[in-house]
Amino acid sequence: MLKITPYLGILVVIVSIAGLWFPLLGYFLLLVFATLLITSVFRGRWFCGNLCPRGSFNDFWVGKITRGKKIPKILRSYRVRIPLFLLMMGFMGYRLLNTHGLINQIGMVFVIMCLVTTTIALIAGTTVSPRTWCTFCPMGTIQNLIGGQKYQLHTDESKCINCNKCEKVCPMQLDVHTNSTKPDCIKCGRCITACPTKALSFKA
Repeated sequence: MLKITPYLGILVVIVSIAGLWFPLLGYFLLLVFATLLITSVFRGRWFCGNLCPRGSFNDFWVGKITRGKKIPKILRSYRVRIPLFLLMMGFMGYRLLNTHGLINQIGMVFVIMCLVTTTIALIAGTTVSPRTWCTFCPMGTIQNLIGGQKYQLHTDESKCINCNKCEKVCPMQLDVHTNSTKPDCIKCGRCITACPTKALSFKA
């Protein structure tokens, strides 16, 4: 992860709460959307593990009060993720059409979406695991579909000692040390840092 990653969580709090009084803060989400779409072309879900304010909020704030349970596999299924994506995009589109182009009202739509999704992420993160929301996040799903095959984590099997330290630190609870494709890997690099034999690396 980047050095600034642990501090980005404050941004989602500012937009979700202060945005209720200053709707223009909602436009920050457009910057987020643009950045994640661009980076996903080259590195898949790299944005999620390095620049996502909500991801930082989940890891470094929610992570302090989570129950730390196993994330249900059904939440990773596209049978859940695609309908949720369509529902949220449809709802947001409907709300935007009803703003009649008023700048403050458009900003408020984004603020409300940020507040609602942050609330869901908080509830899911405290009752299950910090990154529970990230397994079915609509923006994560888009990145997965666009560049899920890019910048894959590679295991040098000649060095791997199957200690599973990499899987213990993976916030997405993935099977890290296998050389299978991992579209939902958020490229945070914690597994690489935890590996005692330096068997893990990212391949372009």
